[in-house]
Parts: sequence; structure tokens; C-alpha cells
Amino acid sequence: MVGSSAREPGFSIGIEEEFWLVDRQSRDLAKDPPADFLKDAKAELGDQVSSEFMRCQIETGSTVCNSAAEARAQLVHMRSTLSGVAAKYDMALLAASTHPFAQWDSQKHTDGERYNTIARDLRTVVDRLLICGMHVHIGIEDDDLRIELMAQASYFLPHLLALTTSSPFWRGRDTGLQTFRLSVFDNLPRTGLPEVFGSWAEYRRHVDMLIEAGVIEDGTKLWWDLRPSDRWPTLEMRIADVCTDLEDAICVASITRCVMRMLYRLRRNNQRWRIYSNMLVRENRWRACRYGSDAGDKAGLIDFGRGEIVPYADLVEEILELIRPDAEYFGCVAEVEHAREIIHRGTSARRQREIYNAAIERGANVDDALLAVADCLIERTVPGSGNLS
Repeated sequence: MVGSSAREPGFSIGIEEEFWLVDRQSRDLAKDPPADFLKDAKAELGDQVSSEFMRCQIETGSTVCNSAAEARAQLVHMRSTLSGVAAKYDMALLAASTHPFAQWDSQKHTDGERYNTIARDLRTVVDRLLICGMHVHIGIEDDDLRIELMAQASYFLPHLLALTTSSPFWRGRDTGLQTFRLSVFDNLPRTGLPEVFGSWAEYRRHVDMLIEAGVIEDGTKLWWDLRPSDRWPTLEMRIADVCTDLEDAICVASITRCVMRMLYRLRRNNQRWRIYSNMLVRENRWRACRYGSDAGDKAGLIDFGRGEIVPYADLVEEILELIRPDAEYFGCVAEVEHAREIIHRGTSARRQREIYNAAIERGANVDDALLAVADCLIERTVPGSGNLS
């Protein structure tokens, strides 16, 4: 086995969420928020809030958490506080990986050395980057163990994505996908599924080659769906859409944490999860983008062991059984089993379509139907604001 970690990793958890800042009157993106907004937000949240590539975006990040309850409390506080600060500037917070009707070519990127370099290097490809995501960090202190578990955990990335889909609309049109975000993000270099490496040293050799060639400054410009953080001793799950509902975010973060510990338990018993080719996992990744967690004749993901498409709900039940000992260990059984509720009522993507279609059936025009979608997203973003059913 690769690695020599005799001590169980801490499996701490950290969650980063990206949000849209929208004008309260138009519900369109706030193209150029006042500079004082970020100043006031930092006065309330400190380093837990930061700017993002687009000026109309804002990012929050929890501190290191050791329980789902601790992570939930921080997300509630950050969403509520940031929403309050935004309201002072006649803006609202909106959690979805794409805005229902915003236009990418009328946005401005944040002025800063890192963002200016990205804009210069990637040009129009990055100009279209009007997307938000959720990143989950899992603390794994041993370098080689992080690389080993990264290779095995890639199998589960499509399953996690399917629980978070929140980007069915793009520039005012229904894309037919549950998440369009990855279709935009995949146009950037160094995205998609991670490579498989045999050790931390091998991983670093590859990263250092790109650094020495002047292609990237550091490992933060590897934008894979799952990557070793370049700043902390964590594995960072990045495939997820940002969840409109906070409880969905806690569910997916908890499942991610439990999957990592389940893989570690296998290792401890001299077993391992089979590493499947990226070709196969990529097929499930596409199916998660297209169908998400929905049921239907063509929906579901491929069970590679059976060699057939299996309903997503059945696959989730298998995962819940696999990680049950870990959910009990972390005290997050209720949080991971919330996945059944997500499947039953649908992700944000399904809800957005339902609201849009209901508005059209009532006689609303397309613009008003999209405004109804935005209103629902705004209302559900902040816990306790009166969630719609």
C-alpha cells in the first residue's frame, strides 16, 4: 500500500460556497457592487468572506470543523450575515450555480493580480465563467494517503454532483441539463477528473513541471473536480454545484467526509476501492450533468460492477449502507440520510424548472417566469427567510 500513515486522519471538514449578488429590483446580477460592500462584509465575517473572479460573485469559507453541526452553524451564520450586508446596498444573495437569465458578456471581472492574470491568459473562455460552485475540504494529514484516496474517491464524484444540481438555465434558456455549470467550466484547462498518481512525489513532479515551465504559479491553478489543496492538508471536492438549500450542502459535505473515511477503513483492512478508468467515470459525470438525481427511463448512473445503468436512488442506498459505520462515527447519520429527501423532492434544478413551467402555464411570459425562479432562489438561500415549498 502507498503511504505509511498509521494514525487515522482527522477527517476535519471545511466548506466553501460561492454566491451571486443580485439587484433587488431587477434580480439581475449586480455588475459592479460598491467597494464598501466587501469592506462591510469583511468587518462582519473577516477572512471567511472574499471576492471571486466575477465582481457579481462572493465566496464564503468555514473554518476547520469537526462535526456537521459545527459546519451547519457556520454556514447559517455566513449566509445570514452576508445577506444582511447585501441588503444594505439593495442587493440580495442567490445560491445557484448559474443565474437564471444573466448574460456573461455584460459582466466584469474583479480587479486583482490573480484575476487579471487569469483573464489575460484565458481570454473569452474565462469571460464566460459565470458559474458558482461548492468546495468541500476533508482533512487528511498524510501526503501519500491524500493521493491514494483521491484516485479511489473519483468514482463517487458523479454521485455527489447529482445531489447538488442547481444550474439548469443559461442566459434565460432551459439547457435540458440538471447542471450546465460543468459544460462551462470544462472549457478551461486543467479541469475535469483528476489524474491518477502513485505517490505524493509523483504528483509534485508533475505540478512542478508546469510551474517551472511558467504555465502556472502554483497548484491552486489545477481546477480538477477533486484535488489536493495547495494550501492545506486536505482533499478538496470541487465537482458540486452550490446548493440552494443549506441542508443539502451539509448532506453532501457529510457524505464526502464519510466516503473518505470508508475508503480509509478499506485500506486499514488491506483492501481498496477499485480505480476505474476516467473514460468510465467521465460517462457517469456526464449522466449526472444530464439527469442528476431524477428517475426516468434514461436516467441513472452506470454500475460498473454490473455493467448496466442503475436508478440513482438505488445507488444512493448502496452508498448509505457503505458509509453507515462512518456516519455513526461522525454522528451525522441524519445528515447523510437527507440524501433521500433530496431525491424525493428533487434538487434545486428540478425546483427551478417546476417554478418556471408553472408560471408559463399560468400565462406568464418568459421574462416573468425567470423572475419567479430568481425570487425562489433568493428566498431559499438564507435559512429562516421563509422557504418556499
